[in-house]
Amino acid sequence: MLVGIIGAGPAGCALSCFLAERGMQSIVFDNDKRPDLLVGESLVPAVMPYLRRLGIESEVAQISAKKYGAALRHPNGQRVDFKFRHFNRHVPNYSYNIPRPEFDRILRHRAEAMGVRFAHHRAKVDASLSTDREIQLSESSLEAANLSRHPDILVDATGRHRLFSRTLKLSVTEGKRDDVSYFAHYDSFDSDVAVEGQVVLSVIDSGWSWQIPLKNALSVGVVIDKKVAPRYGNTPEQRLENIIDADSVLSHSGRNRQRKSKVMSYSNYQLLSEKGFGKGWVLLGDAYGFVDPMLSPGLFMALESAALLDKYVFSKKWVSSIDAGFERYCNDVNHWHESWDKVIEYFYDGRLLGLFEAGQNVTKNASRWSPNRLLEWHIRRVISSMVSGTATRSAYNQQALYYSCKHLLSEDISAEDYKIKSNIVNSMISKDNDICFDQH
Repeated sequence: MLVGIIGAGPAGCALSCFLAERGMQSIVFDNDKRPDLLVGESLVPAVMPYLRRLGIESEVAQISAKKYGAALRHPNGQRVDFKFRHFNRHVPNYSYNIPRPEFDRILRHRAEAMGVRFAHHRAKVDASLSTDREIQLSESSLEAANLSRHPDILVDATGRHRLFSRTLKLSVTEGKRDDVSYFAHYDSFDSDVAVEGQVVLSVIDSGWSWQIPLKNALSVGVVIDKKVAPRYGNTPEQRLENIIDADSVLSHSGRNRQRKSKVMSYSNYQLLSEKGFGKGWVLLGDAYGFVDPMLSPGLFMALESAALLDKYVFSKKWVSSIDAGFERYCNDVNHWHESWDKVIEYFYDGRLLGLFEAGQNVTKNASRWSPNRLLEWHIRRVISSMVSGTATRSAYNQQALYYSCKHLLSEDISAEDYKIKSNIVNSMISKDNDICFDQH
């Protein structure tokens, strides 16, 4: 079997490595063009088993900042810091913040070292009238790759370009929000970390922001409602800088900032294809669907989807046919998207930050081993396992989070107070009496 993979990002290269482990032949099409900055700079701990399986953790560690936790911050003073934990022997209590172009090159070099063949060509595809396939490489792409026949399976790993979906005019399901993000790398910008490598997520007017400590810079980004963005300027540079200046916390942290990169802009990242495979083709990674970047699941989903496709379609032990394998693969990927969307919604609608305040209140005067304190500890553990990617799909965790919010949030502690608003621009919020709640 010959597998044609279009796109040499993390999903495409990881799949090619997994196939090489099985002694299977693949060819990866790559036009060798990439932007200087890419989203997906922070990795969740669930990525680590894949870095180890691919044999690249030591190389990734050399270019990256180690990450032991994350933080959620609200303009009203509420802040939650948490550390990653050991949930099983396969997943460590850390991950990495990575420079994406360098990470992608490491993965590409690993694939080459494993004997994967690359075609330095921007692949073109056509809809096919053949009964064996619905889409196929163009004659020019076959010639450029020196192929005498069509691959048995074509994999779309083109990311946001979504080559197959555009060619076949596939329907998609879009997210509830219509946001745009702007980000850049900075020097002399206080990252405000409480844990080494900690990613700090902050609620801002009409959206939220991130601060990701890299080895030689701080990645600062904002995600806001598209309708609001023009009020901050005409260019991505103006908008990012003005949004930072308009937020009291960000402006204070970045009062001496020096931008060392251009500003990148991304939009339409809440999207999922309604059809993930067909005759002779399948979608992979971002080409299948984008996950909201709030919890940094994007690169994990790229590697996870590659592993799932390898497991269900190419291992030959799970299913009786390729179509049945494709079906199981799509079911798992769809469930991952649904699970991430659910936990991310807790941040957007304010329940997550509200829940932490409620937990702080019920344990304020509780003894160390009181039922209230043990319950609060358990809830924090549930949330940590979900945001780290180790148990995001757990039905128990999802129910525990739902009922915790239902019974602990009240009129006194309302999720509405922490909700990320859309379509508004408020005046600068005063934070003279900033209070931090440490939830280690």
